[in-house]
Amino acid sequence: MRKILYLALSFAFACNSSQKATTPSKEAPSYDPVPYAKIITEQDLKDHLYTYASDEFEGRETGKPGQKKAVEYLKNHYVELGISAAQKNGNYFQEVPLEISGMPEGTLSVNGKKFAMGEDFVTFQSPPKDQYKAEEIIFAGYGIEDAGYSDFKDLDVKGKIILTLVSEPKNADGTYVISGTTSASKWSDIKISMPDRLDIAAKKGAKGVLMLDSRNYPMIAGQFQFMKERAGSGRMQLKGGNDDDFFFAFINDNVARQISPDLEKIKNGTAIDADFDLEFTGKAEEVISENVVAFIKGSEKPDEYLVISSHLDHIGISEDGQINNGADDDGSGTVALLEIAKAFKKAADAGVTPKRSVVFLHVTGEEKGLLGSDYYTRHPIFPLENTVADLNIDMIGRIDPEREGDRNYVYLIGSDKLSTELHNLSEEVNKKYCNVELDYTYNDDNDPNRFYYRSDHYNFAKNNIPVIFYFNGTHEDYHKPGDTPDKINYDLLENRTRLVFYTAWEIANRENRPVVDKATE
Repeated sequence: MRKILYLALSFAFACNSSQKATTPSKEAPSYDPVPYAKIITEQDLKDHLYTYASDEFEGRETGKPGQKKAVEYLKNHYVELGISAAQKNGNYFQEVPLEISGMPEGTLSVNGKKFAMGEDFVTFQSPPKDQYKAEEIIFAGYGIEDAGYSDFKDLDVKGKIILTLVSEPKNADGTYVISGTTSASKWSDIKISMPDRLDIAAKKGAKGVLMLDSRNYPMIAGQFQFMKERAGSGRMQLKGGNDDDFFFAFINDNVARQISPDLEKIKNGTAIDADFDLEFTGKAEEVISENVVAFIKGSEKPDEYLVISSHLDHIGISEDGQINNGADDDGSGTVALLEIAKAFKKAADAGVTPKRSVVFLHVTGEEKGLLGSDYYTRHPIFPLENTVADLNIDMIGRIDPEREGDRNYVYLIGSDKLSTELHNLSEEVNKKYCNVELDYTYNDDNDPNRFYYRSDHYNFAKNNIPVIFYFNGTHEDYHKPGDTPDKINYDLLENRTRLVFYTAWEIANRENRPVVDKATE
């Protein structure tokens, strides 16, 4: 998952352990999922994970040799099972073009006054152009567009540079406009909301965004200097980003006051006269990575698609040479997806092909900013409008210390955010087959961890595709070399994997797709 006491458990907790597995009849295929769920076993999960999270894979950092070994391992699994590649050309790899932006140099001139990169403004990526000039800046409030609130209403920013504040609006009584309560929404967390802010501005046609963050600017500038001195490179991103002519930069009060000394009095949408000249120099290193995508074609509704996802990458090798194996994050989700695929294939081989198509999506670059899932949803192999749901698995092999002594659980996030029906289906499937405690602690809109925005399901949710995120919580080895296969609770991994399989089976074979009754704009 992107950064940010074992007790004995009887097998009575195992999913559907009370039901006897039967061999499906070849004469009369049955859609009873129990025999196929039993194909998912602790031992097979363990065998996969001890390879996938071994030192040989070098922590699976995006674009590195270990990640290349990982995608070959995944591809070979699908080839051996006889599960088809999702792409029509038969390639299991969806190439994801990435780049690591060199830390840019630059100068900014506003109304004749010059400012230096790293002092009064910073950006962490080299923009596509070397120079941006403007004669006016559009003040766009907080740069937010949400259900019931928009800073862009009746505002044309196409081809313009906009200035936004990094926060969110409040009512006169101190409550937040968007939440309607004293609790802030995601927009108050710049780490979570910045990708959405930039995406919104780019979709509106803005040429660039200047973000004023007076409170956090010293920290942001400090991080810029650290990265410049320590690494000499910026962050990894999709090649081309949101727009071929789009940039963003954080600015401090010095720049903001030079644009307008009375910024706090300016109304949203005001065009501010400003002689603006921004020049960049910087380089970007191209990186090629891959999503691995396989699928089983549906028997009755082949043009409707259920996606089951997990991320194949981790954080690689630490500066001291220690390998971060990522057994839980997200080796556990990866091997769960392999076993779920095997169960669906065994069913299909027995004459019980799922009615809808099932897509097995292993995404790259999650640890770099949900990049693989972002690319897939921008360049989908199967139409997003025909994608009925995404079940995302990210860390399901261990126990949250907060759940010590009560291990028969899994955290569910997002199940009710877009579809009440999907949430109810999930609950019913669990009661029928598993009786795992579905813990919604992190599903709370006010959860300070913001896990809903921190794994690959979120890129599907942004496109109004119902999602469920399966998660065991963080632990002492999160993003550390101690996240190794020997610390995985394989009985829990089996149970949780079967739960995902049962839920996927129900979605893939029910008559109607889950209704989206809480769509966002």
